[in-house]
Amino acid sequence: MIKKLFMVVALGLSMLATGCSTEEADEAEEVVYVYNWGDYVDPATLEMFEEETGIHVIYDEFDTNESMYPRVSAGAVHYDVICPSDYMIHKMIENNLLQPLDFEKLPNARQYIGQKFFEQARAFDPENRYSVPYCWGTVGIIYDTTRVEEPINSWAVLWDEKYRDEILMLDSPRDALMVPLKLKGYSMNSTDMAELNEARDMLIEQKPLVQAYVVDEVKDKMIGGEAQLAVVFSGEALMIALANEDMEFVVPKEGTNFWIDGWVLTRDAENVDNAHKFIDFMCRPDIAAINFDYLGYSTPNTAVRDLEEDENIKNSPVAFPDPEVYENQETYKYLGEQQDRIYNDLWIQVKVN
Repeated sequence: MIKKLFMVVALGLSMLATGCSTEEADEAEEVVYVYNWGDYVDPATLEMFEEETGIHVIYDEFDTNESMYPRVSAGAVHYDVICPSDYMIHKMIENNLLQPLDFEKLPNARQYIGQKFFEQARAFDPENRYSVPYCWGTVGIIYDTTRVEEPINSWAVLWDEKYRDEILMLDSPRDALMVPLKLKGYSMNSTDMAELNEARDMLIEQKPLVQAYVVDEVKDKMIGGEAQLAVVFSGEALMIALANEDMEFVVPKEGTNFWIDGWVLTRDAENVDNAHKFIDFMCRPDIAAINFDYLGYSTPNTAVRDLEEDENIKNSPVAFPDPEVYENQETYKYLGEQQDRIYNDLWIQVKVN
């Protein structure tokens, strides 16, 4: 969490980062205020929700959990529904920014969201009171099989000298530090300074081999053959593999992050019933299938695979992996404000060295 001294600056930056401004609602109309990741829902489903319910969706976007949080915590806008990631949901629960969901008003969530995803979500929502899983995935390595000869099964390949200037790494403190932590057999939620300093030093050692630290641009770079290996989220991996058949995605043997993004209801929500209707609509199988096809991220909705018409996607081990891919994997936890600062400081040290 950003110190109060910098809250105003952070808030301004977060509003600039979204590229959006919240629309004003007519006092007489039924509305729901939604704050979501950029390009993280098919716009057609928002129109369908409005047509079916008569509830107008006022929709804003954010680009990172960290840019979303100060805007919500400062009460700049009273959003009803937000879609944060696992550790940020944990942080928002800890800081009393969410209210429990009424699952009696979420029949589609109760029927179609797989139980194993609710079980995994207990790592950040211990009693499954505050969130409904929306998308999930892993982080792994995607590589060009025409230029990478050996089969890839370990994070260690990212320190191989022969791939100098052919490696793309994620520009994110937790995701970047996760790689060396898992490679060394440590928890990706480590708070041990000796382990964290070792991970930082490994990333500094690796830095001369890295072509770039990336986020969204990883898709275009890998599809265009600009690099041979990249650390990516599984959703991006699916899109890359569908666009370039030479690409293959692997979850390294040392383990990885099993991430979940989920719908939550804010503490200050003013349209609680409409928010529940929106969340449950997004859990309806046909709507979940539309969003899955649009996003490419794996869905916790158990009915979607049967609705998928593209056989390449339906049989994709990236889109619908074997259970062993996500068994015994870790999920990010909120480690507290001090640990947030430590992870961020360590990442800055990597970037400036």
